[in-house]
Amino acid sequence: MAVTTDIAAMYRRPRPVVARLLDMGPREDRALVFLMLFCALGFVAQLPRLSREAYLQEQELNMLMGGALLGWVFLAPLMFYGIAALSHLVAKIFGGKGQWYGARIALFWALLASAPLMLLHGLVAGFIGPGAAQTLVGVLWLAVLGWFWFTGLRLAERSVT
Repeated sequence: MAVTTDIAAMYRRPRPVVARLLDMGPREDRALVFLMLFCALGFVAQLPRLSREAYLQEQELNMLMGGALLGWVFLAPLMFYGIAALSHLVAKIFGGKGQWYGARIALFWALLASAPLMLLHGLVAGFIGPGAAQTLVGVLWLAVLGWFWFTGLRLAERSVT
């Protein structure tokens, strides 16, 4: 299936989508593409907020965008690899039998699948600004991310691939 179709399917029934991704076998290039797509979307999601901040605080937009680019494209992938490894170690403590790759796919796919809500959060931050609406969308995004990640990690740690 196409990535966009899989993302839409995740909001209905995440378990079959993650199971199919894990059944495709370990391919690190697939995991890296999921992560890099999410990080690129994370950078794009920050642009409305950064534009608002630059206007309201009379700052240079290019400097803000440069910092966001550095953070999202170069530093965030390293952090997410570390989080995936840590989640695998925690799952091992609780009896997980999966592989490192499964933990990476569970996190990276959950991040990419929740990206539409992250983009909505960026729009709300840019056009409405801080407040109840931004908090609500942020909490919704984190809840969906947690749901996708926990579902994927449970499935990845049950099977030995």
